[in-house]
Parts: sequence; structure tokens; C-alpha cells
Amino acid sequence: MATPALSHIGLAGLAVMGQNLALNIAEKGFPISVYNRTASKVDETHHRAQTEGGLPLTPHYTPRDFVLSIQRPRSIIILVKAGSPVDQTIAALSSFMEPGDSIIDGGNEWYLNTERRIEQASTQGLLYLGMGVSGGEEGARYGPSLMPGGSYQAYSNVQNILQRVAAQVDDGPCVTYIGEGGSGNFVKMVHNGIEYGDMQLISEAYDVLKNIGGLSNSELADIFAEWNRGELESFLVEITADIFRVKDEFGEGELVDKVLDKTGMKGTGKWTVQQAAELSIAAPTIAASLDGRYMSGLKEERESAAAALREAGLKEDEQLGGVKKGIDKKRLIDDVRQALYASKICSYAQGMNLLRAKSVEKGWDLNLGELARIWKGGCIIRAVFLDRIKKAYKRNPNLASLVVDPEFAREMVQRQAAWRRVVGLAVSAGISTPGMCASLSYFDTYRRARLPANLVQAQRDLFGAHTYERIDRPGSFHTEWTKLARTSENSGVAALN
Repeated sequence: MATPALSHIGLAGLAVMGQNLALNIAEKGFPISVYNRTASKVDETHHRAQTEGGLPLTPHYTPRDFVLSIQRPRSIIILVKAGSPVDQTIAALSSFMEPGDSIIDGGNEWYLNTERRIEQASTQGLLYLGMGVSGGEEGARYGPSLMPGGSYQAYSNVQNILQRVAAQVDDGPCVTYIGEGGSGNFVKMVHNGIEYGDMQLISEAYDVLKNIGGLSNSELADIFAEWNRGELESFLVEITADIFRVKDEFGEGELVDKVLDKTGMKGTGKWTVQQAAELSIAAPTIAASLDGRYMSGLKEERESAAAALREAGLKEDEQLGGVKKGIDKKRLIDDVRQALYASKICSYAQGMNLLRAKSVEKGWDLNLGELARIWKGGCIIRAVFLDRIKKAYKRNPNLASLVVDPEFAREMVQRQAAWRRVVGLAVSAGISTPGMCASLSYFDTYRRARLPANLVQAQRDLFGAHTYERIDRPGSFHTEWTKLARTSENSGVAALN
């Protein structure tokens, strides 16, 4: 009997993402071996490969058979739950692997775990990549955005496969070698943080249009669809328009109104905010989106609070009704569009600044313009203005913030009046817009040449002798503020007498 041809690559972990990525690879003409601890998942994936065009996908039911079915140097993608399942899978597979073989973790892993595994793998002569994969199940099947970091040799071994499998945009495939260590996972983490901010801002636009503008779901669907043909064109705006059109199969009206207002999360948003704090990078829009998810989780408390505050005399309907009187819907819709755009730019600026700070700390030499390019297709935050972000960093690789890029700066200035009107309306109506408020506050803080931080520094010096600097002479200074204030006060009283 002839020995079957070896596969070009292997994939272990056949949940939704793993299945779809395996089928994507096979469909692009690369024979692939697949493995999962649960045999039924292997069978399911093989059946799909057969029914979706007889794709070159080979099922395997033991780690040994799976590893030995792949041509040397072997490259194996792992798509299992982050944390200990990754370590367990590596342990099961690596005993059959040889020096020069590569492990590619495609999960949402904490970047330090990837750096630990790079070191462990190297003791066996194995190469390691931590690869962010964005785009959900559809992206995995038809073209994701891929963010591989770690061993450049491991990347080179699969570069041709990844470039074919990734989403394709006008300036190339949505994959690039990110950098060393855990850079790929870190970049994917920040991508997800920006995604948190984006989703929060869109939900606030919806809240304002629905509760202040009084717009129906049908009108909202049309508005978001129209926005998706302009400067706000993006995956998230596109799917939002679709969501408003779906009818409830169990009753009257649209399904979106029956969905519980309690948001889940998987941790990458929290990691992003924690890293921003560690690196002293302001990321208020992303932090506000995380707080929004925390607050949404307090469903029972919020219902009790609403009742208690009504009892205390809060007339919510009157407050909202007073704002709604005389609202020009057409102007409100346009104002919200501008406020959403400006707020989103601030959110992306915060994410890019965090990436740059981590790159400097770790020596990763991240190319921010290239990151914007690979996010143009396949991923959840893909948006038309990412091409303009790419060009902004091409014009100035050392750009301090997207807010001060000449093109974006003009747009922010042009939109600030509408932005302020939306936030002001929302505050007056009692509608919370934490993301838009955080973005506007970020913009207003960043654009001011002088802040009230001088008073904070004086307070710190008074109670903790932390010292301060002056604007008119060099050096650090400490002042006996209380003693001098009392002396001054007593002198004033004496003078009056």
C-alpha cells in the first residue's frame, strides 16, 4: 500500500474557530491534519470538509498519529481555551515533535504566558508563535486578520499559508509578522480593547437616537446602513444595522428589544485597561467601556435603584421629555454621527498609544501603520478609516497621537460642536454616555496647554512633601504651604485691626 501524503500543516482544537480555520486552510489548497480530544469533533470537521467540496483535510484521533502525519518541519496550530488547556495540549503533542517543529497558539492568550511557553519550547528545540486571530467564526472560515508574534523562523515556515488564508485587502493580505515574544498576543489584546470601546460608543449612539430622538428600530436600521456607506463604514456599524431588522420569532416587534441588557466579556478588555495603567497611558474610552460592562452586570441592582430613586422623587420621564421637546431629528442624527466618529478616533488613538508604549518597553519595534493595515479586513474592528490611520503613521511614524495628525485634527475640530451638543443633550436627559464623555474629556484634556494639575501637585507637596517643579525656573521645590498660609492669614487679620 502507498504511504499517504503528509499534510502541510496541522490544527488541534476543533471548536467553532478551529473548525472554520482548518476548513479555510484546506480550501486554499493546503492539505491539513486535524485533531481534537473529543473524537466527535474530529468526525464533524471531517464531514464538513467532505460536504464543503471534498477539501484536503485528514482526521486523526491520537496525538501521535496527528503529529506524525505532518511534513517536517512541522507547524501545528492550537486553538483551545487560553490558560492551562494550552499547556495540556502542548504537553500532549510536543512529546512527538522534533527540534525545528513549530507550535502556533491562535487563542486569546495573556502575552506573558506566550513568553513563558517560548522559553519552555526552546528547551526542546521547538519554535513558538503566539498568533492573534480576529474575525469570529466567519473570519476564521473565509479570511481573518492574523497577528503572529514570536519566532520569525516559525512565521517564515507558514508565511505562504497564512498569507493565503488571511483576509485580502487592496494593499495585501491581513497578516504580518508582528514582532518578538508575546507581541502578537499583546496586539490582539489591544485590538479587543479598541473593540470594547467601539461597541460601547455605538450602543450610546443607539441609546441617544432611540430615547431622545424617539427613533424606531426600522429607522435606526436605515440610519446605521446609511452611515455604513460613509466615513463610519465598518463591520460593527454594518452588523448593527442588521440587528435592528431582525424580528422576534416568539412575539411582536424586533428581537433586539427582548435581549437582556447584561453584557458578557472574556478578559481582554480588562487586560488592556490594566496594561494602560501599568504603562501610564490614558485609555479612558476603553476603561469606560469596561465599566459599562460591569454596570450592565448589575441588572437587579439597577432595577432596584430605578425604583428607589423614583420613590425619592426622581422624575425620569419629565427629565427626558423636557429634552425631547422641540428636538430636530435630522440634526440630532447628524450630530450623533459626528460625535460617534470623533469618539471612535479617540478610542483608536488610545489603543495605538498603548501599543507604542509597550513596544518601547519590550523593544518589539511595532509598526503601527502596518497594524492598522492588517486590521482593514477580516477583523471585528475593520473600518474604512483604518486606511487613513495607516497613512497617518506613514506620514509620521513618530506621531504622538492620531488626534494631532493634520487630517484627523481638522476633522476633530470640525466635529467638536456636534459632539458637545450630543453629550450635553444626553446629560440633560439623564442618558449615560460614558464612552462619548470619556472621549470628549480625553480630547479636551489633551488639547489644553495648561491643566489644573498644578493644584494637585501643590496638594501632594503639602501633605506628603512630594516636591513640585516650577514653570519659571529649573529644579524641584518644597514649600511649607500650611505654615505660610497661616502666617499670611494672621498678617491679613493684623492688618485689618
